[in-house]
Amino acid sequence: MKNDEKMLFELADLANLKISEIQAYLTSSDVDPNYVKALRNDSRKGVQNALLRYDKALQKQEAILDQIEKLKVRENELRQQGYQFIAGVDEVGRGPLAGPVVASAVILPADMPAVYFNDSKQLSHAKRQSLIADIEKYAIAKTIGIQSAEEIDQTNILMATKQAMLSALDQLSPSPDYVLIDAVYLNDYHQAPQEAIVKGDATVYTIAAASIYAKEYRDKLMAKYADLYPGYGFEANAGYGTKQHLEGLEKYGPSPIHRKTFAPVKNYL
Repeated sequence: MKNDEKMLFELADLANLKISEIQAYLTSSDVDPNYVKALRNDSRKGVQNALLRYDKALQKQEAILDQIEKLKVRENELRQQGYQFIAGVDEVGRGPLAGPVVASAVILPADMPAVYFNDSKQLSHAKRQSLIADIEKYAIAKTIGIQSAEEIDQTNILMATKQAMLSALDQLSPSPDYVLIDAVYLNDYHQAPQEAIVKGDATVYTIAAASIYAKEYRDKLMAKYADLYPGYGFEANAGYGTKQHLEGLEKYGPSPIHRKTFAPVKNYL
């Protein structure tokens, strides 16, 4: 049978499938545009509704791909200039009353699959976990830098944040040849050119990936601390000053991981 005759046969066969079978086909990963074109001539309401859902899903996917390309604009510009190992850096945990500040540095490949990284604060825990799996699978390098509550108290939260970022960068292998950082400029970092980008976690691809990696790491750490220091709700609030956390402070006083220079923690010393 000739290829075009085979195609006509397959198209006719597909059009005669049950609506449930067509619905399943349109949600599969290998939909043939020729089949979709043929199905548009199918007058059954169920088929047309399935096509509407297919079109909406396609439009959503195209919008995501477009957003990914927007997030990659700065990295693409840098690669055109010859940079290969571009690190994104972000931190999580500047605002909590307890626990460390955690920074992450991530280097992604130029041919990174179309994974939609976005500001970690905008994502559910389940979605972040899925994206962590993608980072683990595809990233050239990813690291974590930590500054404890005690170290935060010894300096201040900004200095501790910078130190956590420096620690994450120092661990990267290969070393980055360009660094993109969310909002912070590291005066003590001289190994590569750097840029501080305001709201970088929502506008720059590698910074968004670092934001997700840091947040998931810190949330897991705070859940472990919840077992060590119950009563503050660390597993739910990650150390932020929620009602449950403040009630725990009033009842139990500060734990060993509380930031004792932060109000209202110091009120309970």
